[in-house]
Order: sequence, then structure tokens, then C-alpha cells
Amino acid sequence: MAQYGDLNYKEASFIDHERIEHILEMTKNVSDEAIDGVIEKAKKREGLELEDVAILLQAHSIEQIDKIYTLASEIKQSIYGNRVVLFAPLYVSNYCVNNCLYCGYKRDNKFHRRKLNEAEIREEVRILERMGHKRLALEAGEDPVNCDIDYIIDTLRIIYDEASEKSNIRRVNVNIASTTVENYKKLHAANIGTYILFQETYHKPNYEIMHPKSLKGDYAYHLTAFDRAMQAGIDDVGAGVLFGLADHRFEVLALMLHNRHLEENYGVGFHTISVPRLKKAEGMDLEDFPHIIDDETFKKIVAILRIAVPFTGLILSTRETQEIRKELLHHGVSQISAGSCTGVGGYKESEHGKEVSQFKVSDERSPMEIIKGLIEDGFIPSYCTSCYRMGRTGDRFMQLAKSGQIGHVCQPNALMTLKEYALDYGDADLNAQVDMFISNEIEKIKNEDTKQVVVKGLADLTSGQRDIFL
Repeated sequence: MAQYGDLNYKEASFIDHERIEHILEMTKNVSDEAIDGVIEKAKKREGLELEDVAILLQAHSIEQIDKIYTLASEIKQSIYGNRVVLFAPLYVSNYCVNNCLYCGYKRDNKFHRRKLNEAEIREEVRILERMGHKRLALEAGEDPVNCDIDYIIDTLRIIYDEASEKSNIRRVNVNIASTTVENYKKLHAANIGTYILFQETYHKPNYEIMHPKSLKGDYAYHLTAFDRAMQAGIDDVGAGVLFGLADHRFEVLALMLHNRHLEENYGVGFHTISVPRLKKAEGMDLEDFPHIIDDETFKKIVAILRIAVPFTGLILSTRETQEIRKELLHHGVSQISAGSCTGVGGYKESEHGKEVSQFKVSDERSPMEIIKGLIEDGFIPSYCTSCYRMGRTGDRFMQLAKSGQIGHVCQPNALMTLKEYALDYGDADLNAQVDMFISNEIEKIKNEDTKQVVVKGLADLTSGQRDIFL
């Protein structure tokens, strides 16, 4: 069992560049018959080899792409149903010692740096709670002096402690720089949700170009962050790459290798995969990045990821437009952000333009507007966090997902959190829309006992109870 800790991380070799390049070369001229063969194999949901994923990435005809989209939709529906989890990012510090070429927070960008104090964190959280949010993604730049692990731990305490009249944040996922086993133990003890870290690019030469003279520039240390996190007891980890920094085909295969490494060594792979795409940020020009991908390629990537890792959540942020987000919800995405601000203190100051955002946001709708749109498209907006609080994490979550049982919990919980949102934050139009929608969705619950639990839960919510879940 290869476990890479604080000292031996440079030995990590599970992202085999030569193997990936060889597979890409061998599959660059595949036939339609080969693609059809992989699609048929994927329908069994017994796993795909790297070569299989590489073959799907070569699909270009409308007919083949449509087959991939159809299969991705079928897989998503069978596992996740029509529920979509909502969350928001919370940026608490833009201090950063790194000089990442693609990032608005990079060291060379000259702007007023800040981190939120306790009062400011509480104010941001209250605003997010007034939007109806229950789940946050905590974000911060890397600065061991100005934003150390103790600051992050204290921020988690403040967020969980800050309860408004109608709501409270029930789960905080954390996206901070690669750190030590000891620091991950501190995060675990602080009730972290999922630990999220994007490799940015798995292509080592490109990685080193993108992170000049940076603490983050140690490719191997960044790569083995999840090893240290899992050794510290964190069993829910979320990965991602920033598509546009290197060949997207290489990135997808590397994601698969990383996931396999975690499964083989820790019993569970990625809980989620995020699919951010390079966007304009302060101090960078998109023309300097030759691996930018177009919309059609991006949508194909998301669908292939859904096929390749059927039970892993796929997260799409407000980097993408409303139109693309809507389409990809049908082809694999299971979580989206809503009402996002990407500047420190941005929820309070967004209308004043005082903050330097990390990147450009494309979907600027409010959470209520997004919820109304999801319902119109037949999706259940979900603020559920019950799996975390009931211990359904890591391999326990994956066992339920792979057995097909997780949907029996998630759909009822999604409906009840939707009703709770409508009662506490909805206008008259949303409440009418939600009531009609829920009445139709309840009839789809096959287990009569579960259906009655939901009916009672909805009645209890209407009577004033809150936070009801299975």
C-alpha cells in the first residue's frame, strides 16, 4: 500500500505521464465501432479502463456525441434521480504567496489584500443564510502567515456558530492549499465536510510553468494532498482540474488514475469532481493559454466523466453560463453553486465593485431565480446535508450509491429541504410552484412507508418544525 505522507511525497508516481501519452497516441484514430463498444460496456457500470475513456474522448460525430449524452443522462437519472444540490462559496482571505499565472489572487497582482475578521465572517454568513444556503465551500488563498490553519479552523467554528432566525449553515466544505497530516487532523476535528483541492493541471511540465516561484509549485506535494488528508481521517475528498491549462484528454485520464490510486489505497475515491474552466481573471490574458476548450468539448468532457465515474458527484460553478449549466444538468452535473460572489467580503460589497474577484462569474442569477428555473426544468433543488450528519460519507456513501439505495434517502430529503426553503424564503409564486411540484414528485416515491414519512415531514415543516431529514 503506497501512502504518501509529509516526508515521502516525492516518491508519488501514480500519474504515469508516459502511459497516458501512449494511450492517447494509440486511440487518436479510433473507429465508430470502437466507440460503440465502449458505450455498450459502460452501460453495465462495472468500470472503464483508461483506454476506454480515451476512446470516448475521441468521439466527434454528432451521432456519437448524442450517444454519449444519452448514456450520461441515463446513468445520472438512475443514481441521482432529478435532484440537484445547491451551495455557495465563501471567500475569507485573498492573501496569497503564490504567483499562479491564471489566478486573480496571484502575488504579482497589486490590490488591497484582506482577510475577514470574526464580525465580517458572521456578516457574510448571515447574508448567505438569508439567501437560504445551508452548505458552503470555504475558499482562501495560500499564505502560511496571514491565513494559517488556525485561522481556517476558527473560521469553521464561527460559520457553524452563526445561526440566524430562520437558518444555519449545516455543512462547510473546505478548499485550501495542500498541507500536512497534522493540519488535516485539525480540519477533521473541526467538522469539515468534503476537503476540496484542484490539481489545476496534472501535466507536470505545464504545472511547473503555471506556478513559477510559488509554494504551490511543488507538483508532488500538491498531488499527494488527498493521501495525507485520508491518513488524517478525512474520507470525503473532492478533486478537479482547471480545464484550459493543458490537453483536456490528458487531464481526464489523469483524474481517472488519481481516483484509482485512492480507491486502491484507501478504499474510496473522489466524492466529487469539479469541472472549472479557465476564465478571465485580473492580471492574465486568455490568449496566452493555448489549451482553452470550446463549449462542445467541455460538454463532452462532463458527460464522459459521468460515464467513467458514475457514482461520483459532478460540480459545476457559476463560471459557466445559465444555458450551459442547464444543459449539463441533464448530462451529468449533480451539484451547482447559486448566487456566488468570488471576492473576499463580496456578499456585502458586491454592488460596490470594491473586491478583486478570483475569476469572472457568468451565471449571476439569485438562488431563488435558480431554484425556480430548476423546478421549471423538472429538477428538485436540494439543500440536504443529512449524509454528512448521519455518517454516510466516504466508502459508506459509495456503498449506498452503488447499491442503488442512496436515492431512497436523497429524494425525500431533497423534497423536504425544498419545502423548507420555500416556506422561509420564497415568495407567493415560488410557494405555489413548489407545492404543485412536490405533489407530483411525491407520487414517484415507490416505497409507501417512505412516502408517508415525507408527507408527515412536509406537514411538520408547515407547522413550524425545521431540519427534518431521513
